[in-house]
Amino acid sequence: MENGFKQIVGAAIVDSLTRPTRLLAARRSAPEHYAGMWEFPGGKVEPGESCEEALRRELREELGVDSRLGAEVEGPLQQGWPLAAGAAMRVWLAEVAAGEPLPLEDHDELRWVPLDAGQLGALPWIPADLPIVTAVLEAAR
Repeated sequence: MENGFKQIVGAAIVDSLTRPTRLLAARRSAPEHYAGMWEFPGGKVEPGESCEEALRRELREELGVDSRLGAEVEGPLQQGWPLAAGAAMRVWLAEVAAGEPLPLEDHDELRWVPLDAGQLGALPWIPADLPIVTAVLEAAR
């Protein structure tokens, strides 16, 4: 990937792309230093995949849902949001198109949280995801 960043994709899953009121947060079960912290579901873009294809695949694998992607949440880099270890994450607003979200892989709990800075901010987010939470609140307005 350009500039040496490993491309990661994530979804800010809301209850409705047209009138969002809640966000689906996912609690990590591993690795140990992130276990118990909250994040946006998603993962690595594989060779030959577009970011959007990778995100839809990751949501099927991790949550068992088909998704409809909305607008991308703009980050400070062309590749999205900087993460640790030379990675960057692009994040899209999304909604569930089919299926019921379940913590199938990498997570031990899913929680619908009101789109409210106080309630979202009360969760212990993975540090790299914290600025994205603020941007998602803005994008969902």
